[in-house]
Amino acid sequence: MLQTLWDNRIQCVAMLLFAVGFATLLLHPNLMKKIIGLNIMDTAAYLFLTSIGYIEGRLAPIVTNASTDPARYANPLPAGLVLTGIVVSVSVTALMLALTVRLYERYHTLDLDKIYLMARQEEEGGV
Repeated sequence: MLQTLWDNRIQCVAMLLFAVGFATLLLHPNLMKKIIGLNIMDTAAYLFLTSIGYIEGRLAPIVTNASTDPARYANPLPAGLVLTGIVVSVSVTALMLALTVRLYERYHTLDLDKIYLMARQEEEGGV
């Protein structure tokens, strides 16, 4: 059992990081902490994909010396997925931060519960 955990230690760390990010996302009312939690979850997913894509003793998928034996090379798909995910994650984080700045300018707080209550009061008062 311990040997199996040690052999899969990177995947275990990725799952632990994902759990920390998920707990942060769910339990904190502060919008900045929610964004940080989502970024931790993203990072955990990238770590997991990278650890699964790595195969000990295999080379990068660049054909050299006219050797086309696929058993010599690692699969490039997980690396491509991670790269694409990082680009999307940076874009989503930038959008979330921009929306957070706008919410702060309007409500002068980053507490999601207070923002919700103020928005409800505005809605009831404006109707």
